[in-house]
Amino acid sequence: MRFLLAFVVGGAICVVGQVLIDKTKLTPARILVGFVLAGVLLGAFGVYDRLADVAGSGARVPLSGFGNLLATGTKAAVDEQGLIGALTGPLTAGAAGIMAAILCGLVVSFFTKPKSK
Repeated sequence: MRFLLAFVVGGAICVVGQVLIDKTKLTPARILVGFVLAGVLLGAFGVYDRLADVAGSGARVPLSGFGNLLATGTKAAVDEQGLIGALTGPLTAGAAGIMAAILCGLVVSFFTKPKSK
């Protein structure tokens, strides 16, 4: 049942993104930033955490989950370190994902040939 819920919630988030691409004149970059911002706002109000508890990876994997991770990391660091935590919290919380993206990009760059557009 948990896998089905993760699939449905993650799929619904992707459907929203696809509808925005198809029906609006927003660029994909603006839509992606909108998803991160929505995750930050929903995480700041505690709504996204409840969704992630129900849907698991279906809510944590999309970009809105990354925004929630940034908001949660910021809140925890500010509670622990004060105002300086607003600068260190997001990077500390997202360090593993950011590093994984950098390493994957590096590994792929070894096996591909760059082309000019």
